[in-house]
Amino acid sequence: MGVLIAVEGVDGAGKRTLIDGVAADLRGRGIRLTTLAFPRYDRSVHADLAAEALRGAHGDLAASVNAMALMFALDRAGARDELSKLLADNDIVVLDRYVASNAAYSAARLEQSADGEIVRWVGELEFGRFELPVPALQMLLDVPTEVAAERARKRGELDDRRALDAYERDGGLQHRTGAVYRELAERDWYGPWWIYRSGDDPATVTARFAEFITR
Repeated sequence: MGVLIAVEGVDGAGKRTLIDGVAADLRGRGIRLTTLAFPRYDRSVHADLAAEALRGAHGDLAASVNAMALMFALDRAGARDELSKLLADNDIVVLDRYVASNAAYSAARLEQSADGEIVRWVGELEFGRFELPVPALQMLLDVPTEVAAERARKRGELDDRRALDAYERDGGLQHRTGAVYRELAERDWYGPWWIYRSGDDPATVTARFAEFITR
């Protein structure tokens, strides 16, 4: 079975750019690596319903923290068989967001810490009831909130399909989410975490991921 690694961070942190660069490097070394991004927009009805709610559809769905968290959790639950196959066919599977994103954003919306009830509920729901695989490593891409927000804004201006949703427009939410992410990392929530910060050498990510192949 392959190794599951989740890359986490607020909107605009640069997860996709970093993952793409590291993936290309590792594939060049002959490592079988694939990626999967959550939410699975345009592939999952639950992800699409959540996205539509964050843009004003479906009544008061977006107002409920638990309802939105459940939508995102059901998206991942629907990908469980796909994840199992990807892990069977590859050395490394890198996820662009995973369960911790649900925990961090939900806690931030409720202004709870990583020790709060909603974080426990998300973990028990997704890793417990839905039996999703626990990552071997969760990496937090920790960048200043202001930098991430500006990147997200520019991205939305260049691509109408990526226009800012209600979460992305809320600067306070993004700031609180970053704080909860750091708390999750400090607590090694559901396994080991590693914090990668702005200015760090991307080569360290490649090396860290490659270590799992030689273990």
